[in-house]
Amino acid sequence: MLFGSSGIRRKYDQFLIDTSLKVGSALACRSPDIIIGTDTRTTSPVLANMVISGILGSGANAYLAGIVPTPTVAYAARSVSSGCMITASHNPEEYNGLKLFNPDGSSFTLKQQEEIEEAMKTYHWSDWRHQGLQKTVDAITPHKEAIFGSVSISDGLSVVVDCGNGAGCAMTPPLLAEAGAKTICVNCNPSGTFARPSEPLKENVGYIGKLVKSRGAACAVVHDGDADRMMAFDNQGEYIDGDHLLMLFAKYLGSKHVVTTSDASMAIESIAEVRRTPVGDSFVSEELLSWGDFGGEPSGAWIFPKISYCPDGPYAAALFCEIASEWNVAEEVGAMPVYPILRESIPLETARETVITLGAKNPTDGIRVADESGWYLVRASGTEPKIRITAEGINSGSAKKMLEKARNLVRKGENA
Repeated sequence: MLFGSSGIRRKYDQFLIDTSLKVGSALACRSPDIIIGTDTRTTSPVLANMVISGILGSGANAYLAGIVPTPTVAYAARSVSSGCMITASHNPEEYNGLKLFNPDGSSFTLKQQEEIEEAMKTYHWSDWRHQGLQKTVDAITPHKEAIFGSVSISDGLSVVVDCGNGAGCAMTPPLLAEAGAKTICVNCNPSGTFARPSEPLKENVGYIGKLVKSRGAACAVVHDGDADRMMAFDNQGEYIDGDHLLMLFAKYLGSKHVVTTSDASMAIESIAEVRRTPVGDSFVSEELLSWGDFGGEPSGAWIFPKISYCPDGPYAAALFCEIASEWNVAEEVGAMPVYPILRESIPLETARETVITLGAKNPTDGIRVADESGWYLVRASGTEPKIRITAEGINSGSAKKMLEKARNLVRKGENA
């Protein structure tokens, strides 16, 4: 399929340009009104214009939101028929892509993606009498007002904000400032190039902890390129890993039914009933449509159904600041269980075939096996000829045993 686990994404090239025009025309077949937003990449205006041309030329209307976070487009989709975000999320600047959303903020399902791909086989041009209309709209204000309606931050709370030069620049700093926080902004200019790697991993934002300490900030929030992800630092300047941030949100919200991915720590199961999906926020979103009151994955994608079914980095940032206003976050995280997790990659040209041989329906979803001492996940990489193994145990010995069980399973698949 053309679509991956989070929309269409690849290095910017002629194929992506042509694809954008086809997607716009295909969208117009199912949606009379479509909102379009972009991240800050230098190639985003070109792709946006191609999508818009496809929409208008096929007789539908295009509403232009400009540079906005992905969750802002998803939230705004409730006032139209669908949303389209031009972004490659946390990928480097040479990449770009498209994400498609339903009016409830959820990503297009696999079935909807298949329908779009089928419709892309031909263009659906209207004659000169039936061209669509385009209009510029303010998508940020309604999104901000929705967040203000459910989050409260102490006046003067000092927070470091790192938007990574991405679309979050247009939303999170003013959102937090208007909510009463004192913002210390880093990489908050939408330059089109990223001062740091876009993915908000610990190794990419290590300088933030020192800044929290030197400025006496209560916390810090960091985004990826399109601000659907949010990671955070506590009041001691310590990076909070995704598994514990998932637990922190669930505990604060009182969530008893949590949806997360197959690679998330079993620690969340100590405070909530859990359902697991394949890796990818779109799978979490789809499961939340029928079950659960909160969901997310350790990569930093947090979904709050009362806002929308799209991972919402700005909302997560505001909520985290509210938590920091009321709790000693470092103490809360320090009291949470920590289980050792081991990860390993095995180079293998037949990675996908091997994982299917082991019984996986989808090789990149893989197989997850759990018992009372831990679990392991064996899955094929979606981008490289490798098998990725993740193993977690109640202690280091259990984690090592789980890792060895996973290795043995892979060997079995190779020799089948």
